[in-house]
Amino acid sequence: YAAMLNKRLVTAVNEAHLVMTNQKGLNYEDYRCPRCSKRMMLVISQQKMPFFKHLNKIHNMMGEKEEHHHSKMMLKSALTAAGFNAQVEIPLADGQIRADVLASPKLAFEVQCAPLSTEEFNHRHALYQQVGITDIWIVGQRHYLKDKIKTTQLIFMRENQSWRQYFLEIDPTQDQFRLKFNILQEPVTRKLHYQIASFDLDDLGIQKFWNFKPNFNVYHVNPNLQREYLQTQIKQKSKLGLEIAKKLYQKHLSLESLPNAPFEKWRKPGDIDSVSQYLD
Repeated sequence: YAAMLNKRLVTAVNEAHLVMTNQKGLNYEDYRCPRCSKRMMLVISQQKMPFFKHLNKIHNMMGEKEEHHHSKMMLKSALTAAGFNAQVEIPLADGQIRADVLASPKLAFEVQCAPLSTEEFNHRHALYQQVGITDIWIVGQRHYLKDKIKTTQLIFMRENQSWRQYFLEIDPTQDQFRLKFNILQEPVTRKLHYQIASFDLDDLGIQKFWNFKPNFNVYHVNPNLQREYLQTQIKQKSKLGLEIAKKLYQKHLSLESLPNAPFEKWRKPGDIDSVSQYLD
């Protein structure tokens, strides 16, 4: 129920009072544990007394609502420090949508921690376009990009010349957000290859992110392993295997007769596999 702030002990009750009376923002301060000096956050609940919690425990303990709220507040704080007039939970499009963090009249950040359907995403994205605001989507731990692509992650994928295919993640437990860029999917498998850059959730991190110009790695793929994977899919009669087998049969071809080229061609995440592209 207490933490160190600027070398003095403060109580959660007093800090919560200052927040609730708009004398300070929630978790803008650098609270530290009196025992171990690690970073803490102030938690305000309607059902219990205010208290402090170690940030490194939030990852396992916090629910999606708490993760979402804390991520929004940290992102707002970082954008404000970087010179943006950032605001949270701003209604737009006649109240049809609320921007998680409105950085400027033309720029909004959506922090997505809960599940989201393609239909709901398209609806919200269209509303942003309707009011002339660019929406940047940054995801919580549920949607973190790993080594294989999930269909539910494709809606958050973006592309530009500076980063090619990219994906944004926020991690409030580490006071950071991540850019995963130069994302490519192997010719046949669901496996992804990408590079990662991490930025602190502060003014310098925002500035570095905004001006980030990376060097791109060149990825290499073994065509024999891709061919073996597809052979297994055909034997197991998976959806992919059945589709490829049908196309091979229609064209009087065998898997062994195909050249290496389609097994070496990288693709954007979610695109049709390179062998199907070749056969089509």
